[in-house]
Amino acid sequence: MLRREDVLIVDGYNMIGAWPELEPLRTDRLDEARDRLLDWLAEYQGYTGVSVTVVFDAFRVPGLGASYRHGGVNVVFTRERETADECIERLVGEVTSVRRNVYVATSDETEQRVAFGRGALRLTARELRLAVLESRREIARAIRQQPPAKRNPLGGTLNEDMRRLLESWRRGEGFPDG
Repeated sequence: MLRREDVLIVDGYNMIGAWPELEPLRTDRLDEARDRLLDWLAEYQGYTGVSVTVVFDAFRVPGLGASYRHGGVNVVFTRERETADECIERLVGEVTSVRRNVYVATSDETEQRVAFGRGALRLTARELRLAVLESRREIARAIRQQPPAKRNPLGGTLNEDMRRLLESWRRGEGFPDG
């Protein structure tokens, strides 16, 4: 579905409220819910190569807003008196290009329509959750299928004399003069 050059803009609090793994944390442990969402989206970004930006609404918080990176994911807290929807619309306008698709993940129907009108494609909270869960399953499957790493792959290719020489150098013995 999504390609490496695509951009995914996520309404963070909308996902927290819609995903059954995160919704129970919304009232008492919102920081934990945000961190889990960001961790899962960072894994998703790493797996798919899609550029992910997560927007959190800080409408009633005084200040200029904030942005930072969490595991490679762009995290944006909206400016004072700016809703997440307004921020998402602004970001869609900034990143829209003919070379890539821009997806907006939200279950807010009004926001979906506005984003679609600005050239973005829609992705519901349910669809994104399923895509994230599938990517996590694929990652786990790939890890299980990898053979265990060799402890010392270089040591197996060197002859005994060279191994002894390198070991003496490692111990600080017998460095050649030069």
